[in-house]
Amino acid sequence: MSGDIRSFQNCCGAEKVPGGFDSHTPPLSSSLLRDIPSATSFLHSHEGAELIEEFGRGATLSEFRRLCDDLRSQILEGSSLSVPTLLSITKTLRYRLSQISSNAKRAVNATGILLHTGLGRSPLCDTALHAVGNLSGYSILQVDIEGGKRSLREHHIERMLQELTGCEAATVVNNNAAATMLTLSVLAQGKEVIVSRGQLVEIGGSFRMPDVMAYSGCTMVEVGTTNRTHLHDYEQAINDNTAALIHVHTSNYRIRGFHSTPGIDELCELGAKRNIPVIDDVGSGSLIPLFRYGIMPEPLVVDSIRAGADLTCFSGDKLMCGPQSGIIIGSADWVAKVRRHPLARMFRVCKLTLAALENTLIHFINDNHAALPLYQALDLSLQDLNERADTIEKNLNLSPQIEVRRVESTCFIGSGTNPDEGVPSVALTFQGSFDVNDVARLLRGARPALFCRIHKNALYFDMRSLRPGEENEVCTGLRSVFSQLS
Repeated sequence: MSGDIRSFQNCCGAEKVPGGFDSHTPPLSSSLLRDIPSATSFLHSHEGAELIEEFGRGATLSEFRRLCDDLRSQILEGSSLSVPTLLSITKTLRYRLSQISSNAKRAVNATGILLHTGLGRSPLCDTALHAVGNLSGYSILQVDIEGGKRSLREHHIERMLQELTGCEAATVVNNNAAATMLTLSVLAQGKEVIVSRGQLVEIGGSFRMPDVMAYSGCTMVEVGTTNRTHLHDYEQAINDNTAALIHVHTSNYRIRGFHSTPGIDELCELGAKRNIPVIDDVGSGSLIPLFRYGIMPEPLVVDSIRAGADLTCFSGDKLMCGPQSGIIIGSADWVAKVRRHPLARMFRVCKLTLAALENTLIHFINDNHAALPLYQALDLSLQDLNERADTIEKNLNLSPQIEVRRVESTCFIGSGTNPDEGVPSVALTFQGSFDVNDVARLLRGARPALFCRIHKNALYFDMRSLRPGEENEVCTGLRSVFSQLS
């Protein structure tokens, strides 16, 4: 290895390295391990100094140590038979450090999934972003302006949700899983909750309704079968230890054919008759009917309140288009008990989330859905999408060996909303002698990261899930990646 890089025993100095070489390490491995540069020598090299100048000494040292650990592991496993050059190490470090810098987190979504969980679900609207940006100093988070005393931090959000849904009260936690667990803990800890077998869902990230019930301290009582549950199944299961009935939107899957289950109206009627509270987990949190966009409707939050649900919970970062959050609305008495529960403080949200949520909900109050990115995307015509494709095709200038085609596509909302139904879209596909998985990986490493989907050995870039003005970034990213392969 050239330059002022010297051998080392570990990348941090003279200490023994866990997993390092000993008397049983093969001679070749021992030699390679000694060729890995020390942290001191690298940081004092010209290349190291440049990285410190750009990213800071602490970050550079930390990532260098991680890289050395990776190199040692590869050598000891036999998967690497050489030590990278100083230039290669520097290039890898620069890439790794760039990925943890603030401007490396932005992604371009061409997957055709609008609420992509891996890409942050709903993009925030401009007013929400502006509100968050204005919180660089102090803010009126939890102070009553008139009296100067401590106040309810979600006061404005509660008023807007009262207006939008007709609920008596509302509160906010950090996600809908927390909202579900909190409502169960408040209503049914130490008691039984009745649920249909067809609603025992598992959602992404191993969120399982039976597990949530167990951790909330209640006992789950299953009724009915996977495909059919009747109201009398609930009635027969009610006893003196029954604390609540729960209705769960299945979100990520649908049962077709011979199936039925009581709706929230029927459950609320039964609950009122037997004096048992009803919880409704409506999932995606639809505040407006989706049929106006040609999509099958999701459960409306307002319908849950009209039916008489005591507590209704849903996500704030899906069809509501806000930041990650879980919303709990319902009767004033039950919401007050939710707020007093110890878990409520553990699950509460910060000032940034509240500011973004307030400035998202205001668009529903004003019936101005066109300001919200999700509904902007759903409102695009096929002509609009073809114009996006035109812009990209005209500016690509790729090798003739890469076949570019325009095809009909289907774009999905994602995040559990209408999982088996999409909206018509347009996609550009890229195919050739290249390995699509390798190209997709390189695209994900671009700045901003470019995400597409792979289908039938081709890269698909869906036009509907792109944000306005991202066409040029798609062109730049594609040209850069394909030039590396040529």
